Parts: sequence; C-alpha cells; structure tokens
Amino acid sequence: MPLVTLADVLQPALKNGTAVAGLVTLGWEDMRAFVRAAEAENCPVILQAGPGCRAHTPLPVLGKMFRHLAENASVPVVAHLDHGYTYDECAEALDSGFTSLMFDGSRKPFDDNVAETKRIADMAHAAGISCEGEIGFVGYAEGEASAGTDPAEAAKFALETGVDAMAISVGNVHLQEEKEGGLDEGRIAEIQAVTNVPLVIHGGSGVPVEQRARLARNTNICKFNIGTELRMAFGAALRDAVSADSKRFDRVSILKDTETPMIAAARRVLAPLKG
Repeated sequence: MPLVTLADVLQPALKNGTAVAGLVTLGWEDMRAFVRAAEAENCPVILQAGPGCRAHTPLPVLGKMFRHLAENASVPVVAHLDHGYTYDECAEALDSGFTSLMFDGSRKPFDDNVAETKRIADMAHAAGISCEGEIGFVGYAEGEASAGTDPAEAAKFALETGVDAMAISVGNVHLQEEKEGGLDEGRIAEIQAVTNVPLVIHGGSGVPVEQRARLARNTNICKFNIGTELRMAFGAALRDAVSADSKRFDRVSILKDTETPMIAAARRVLAPLKG
C-alpha cells in the first residue's frame, strides 16, 4: 500500500470517532515494528521523524525507509516530519518523500507563527501532501514550561493557516514518563467549539490510556503522538537482549530480540484509539 497523507487518515478518524497514533521513530528496528503492529491491529499508523531521529539519520534516508515500509504494508502509513523548525527543513522533508510536514512555530509570536505555518502549509498543499501546525506551546518534563492554547487564537490560527491538523497545549507535556494528571477537557471543549480542524496531542505518553481512548471517541482529537512510552519499552527490551547472553556481540542478532516486545508495546498504544 502506498504512503498516504495525514489528511487521508485524520479525516476518516474525525468522522468515525477514532484517532491515529503518531509513533516517534529512532531507527529501522522500531519503525518496522510499528508497521507490523499496525498490520496486526488493522489500523493506519503515522511514522514520525523528530529532531532526535533526524540528528542520527538524514532526512533523505528516512524518507526511503518510510516509503519502503509503506509500500510493503497492508495498512495506510503516513511519513511525517515531526517538529520541523524551518522552511528549509520542511522543504527537504517534502523532497525526501514525506507526506506530512509538522511545522513547529509555537515558540514564536502569534503573527509570526501564523505567517510561517501558512507558508509551509501552502508548500505542502501545492505538492499534494499535508501540514500540521502548533498553537500554544507544549512544554517538556524537567524543562520548558507549557503555555496553554487560547481557544480564540486557535480558531484564528486554523482559519488563516489552512493546516490539516492542529497541535494544542491542554495539559500535555513532552518526555513525560508517568501518566499523571491527564488533559484539560474543558479547554479541549472550548477549542473544539470554535474549529473543526483535527486536533493533535503531543506528549501523549503522559496521558492516561483511558483518557486517550475516550477523547478519541468523543472529541476532535484525532492524533496522539507517542514517543517516550515506546522508547522506554525499547530500552527495556534491549537491556534484556544484551543481558541474555554476555558472549553475544552481533548487533543484528541482539536487535532482532527487540522486535516482538516493540510490536507488543505499539499494539498497546494503537488498540485503544481505533474504536
């Protein structure tokens, strides 16, 4: 099945009361496991290349990896640039075969965020692919504090940029290892009341699974980004693989043992969102 765009999977999710997981990838082993998990659950999946992934592997290589997996998959796969910070980076992702660009201008003044996001959304749409933007700032555990999304600004942002999906800040935090507190459902309702653009939750690892599933069914949140939760699962699987045989040194043999645990971890993310 060929790669699809973000809009291709989020619009049906919006209509049907489901959500799609944006799974943050770091290498071949996890992205392959994520696609196999999606096939096992018979649901679409969004493979995401964030800044850490791109620092390790160049965008043109990631694009080929994503495309190869998608073309051999039995379910829809989106190749998504996560947290692109410049126009040039987004343009390189487009040229590398990505089908979705997320431009993060959330640290910028509102008007600058709107103007730069619109420019990238226009570029994406001219090429037949999708664009995600962010309004409000999603902070980091043990790092920068969040700035919650203002519903009025969200409505204006969605209208003026033309994005296919809008990431919002409603109590979610990046790199959160524990599922604590949950999201501000009142603010989500206020944002949903003023725009029908599919909504995105970054930092989804910190959101209780029950709340993810319920919001997928009952709100316009159509995408949950999951990274930390899966990186923790990979780390545990890798430690087990290394510890199992102190004399084993072959990298491929060791990494192969992470696949089954990673498929299981990804299925635990995917299953509650698909309705």
